[in-house]
Amino acid sequence: MQLKGLSLFSNVGIAEIHLEKIGCEVIVANEILADRARFYNDVFPKTKMICGDIREKSTFNKIVKLSDGIDFVITTPPCQGMSTAGKQDKLDPRNNLITYAIKAIRKINPKYVFIENVPQQLKTFINYKDKSMLIPEYLKFALRDKYSFNDNEIINAADYGIPQSRTRSIILLTRKDLEYKWLTPRKKNKISTLKDAIGDLPSLDPLIYDISYKDHMEIFPEYEKKAEIAKLISKWHTPPKHVYRQVISMLHTPSGKSAFDNDKKYKPKKKDGTFVKGFKNTYKRQDWNKPGYTVTTFNRTIGSQENVHPGRKMNGSGTYSDPRVFTVYEIMKLMTIPVNWKIPKWCSENFLRTVIGEGIPPLLVKNFFIELLKIDKLNGRKN
Repeated sequence: MQLKGLSLFSNVGIAEIHLEKIGCEVIVANEILADRARFYNDVFPKTKMICGDIREKSTFNKIVKLSDGIDFVITTPPCQGMSTAGKQDKLDPRNNLITYAIKAIRKINPKYVFIENVPQQLKTFINYKDKSMLIPEYLKFALRDKYSFNDNEIINAADYGIPQSRTRSIILLTRKDLEYKWLTPRKKNKISTLKDAIGDLPSLDPLIYDISYKDHMEIFPEYEKKAEIAKLISKWHTPPKHVYRQVISMLHTPSGKSAFDNDKKYKPKKKDGTFVKGFKNTYKRQDWNKPGYTVTTFNRTIGSQENVHPGRKMNGSGTYSDPRVFTVYEIMKLMTIPVNWKIPKWCSENFLRTVIGEGIPPLLVKNFFIELLKIDKLNGRKN
């Protein structure tokens, strides 16, 4: 007998990729954006996808009606108003979307609730009934009569077998009529690194799109050969496209270092030739011997936070291979998304990069739900 659940703010369903295989079936999902809902429908055809705004009465009522009798709710409200990668706007209306999720939870009355967001969730204020309160304070105020809480832990995905350092606030709720609480699973003993995840992949050159192809091939004479090998690995393992000035900077940047540490000649420059000003976690290569840096929605950009492939030193040249961002295929491996995931044929690379950057590693979710299945068994599947 499977546990049945509802997914709110479901994106394209990255969080629930592994759940059905372990005995947790998402039967209802809600997403406001039509292209994401379409993707979800294509990948999870058995799930009833409700495409619409949960703030609208008709959508809200439909979610509640179709979720009657479910066991769990997964809710991952938008984080753009809270995330350090965004504007951290306290007045961002998306911060208040959590209140609609909680309203639905009170009506549906599931046994268990999984609330995931960026760590700033714990320090973000929302307006509720003309009062300003922290989200954790609001959750206790709204649900303490019905649910027991875990300890509002901030966890790092790297502690659970994911080759990516991705910190998250995960709040677990257990209905009070149940004896055993859903708690955070134990950390794994081994940390997975970039080398573990993608170290076996051959080098891949970027495509420099603002110079002639002839000049590009003079810089990367094996470009076509490498691209053909990559194509055999996956259609999503294609050469990222970058401008010349960025590629040259990264070509001279060692693994684990920022191009801002380079000699003046190879520091990051703007189009007009002036030097770029920025933090040293930008224009930065990652480190083979550490978990990957957090995958964000800006994962296609060299100038964003630690997005560049670690590369390898090339013999005698003082340069380093792979002066590019990660391919979608590599990002999927860092996110623990199965490389054979049935991505719809109509999906573009830019779309896929964005939704993956907003997702949660599915292996992390699987770890939590394996623990839930143990707890639910102890609770005797009480209703």
